[in-house]
Amino acid sequence: MTTAVSEIPAADPAETLERLQSRLRFETDCWDVHEGLRSPNPDFVLVDVRSRDAYERGHVAGAVSLPRRTITREALRAYAAETLFVTYCDGPHCNGSTRGALALAALGFRVKEMIGGVTGWLDEGFELEVGAAEPAAAVRCGC
Repeated sequence: MTTAVSEIPAADPAETLERLQSRLRFETDCWDVHEGLRSPNPDFVLVDVRSRDAYERGHVAGAVSLPRRTITREALRAYAAETLFVTYCDGPHCNGSTRGALALAALGFRVKEMIGGVTGWLDEGFELEVGAAEPAAAVRCGC
């Protein structure tokens, strides 16, 4: 008996390998970001692309507030061209992270999305920090 799962044949293993490795070039998860932020010099800058109000109500500690509509070359002038950015927003129901990543890539920066956003962060059992946003240019990556 064929189920809806097997009705369309699975991809060849080599094709699956290529596809899944490619996905990891574009996204990372909350756990890996959490572990990366615990290192003395994270090799990425975590960017909260939500509104400043949302950031102040609760954000990932160590993240800079850079609402996606404010992502400009001028706003990022303090960052080296090789800086890796990781964007996040509210969660899987929000495309702000993708829009922020798109804006950063259009400016020539390397970028990944933190899948799950704030929802995923909380689902992992991690806490949010409450407080005012520090200007993005004031926080530097240890890259």
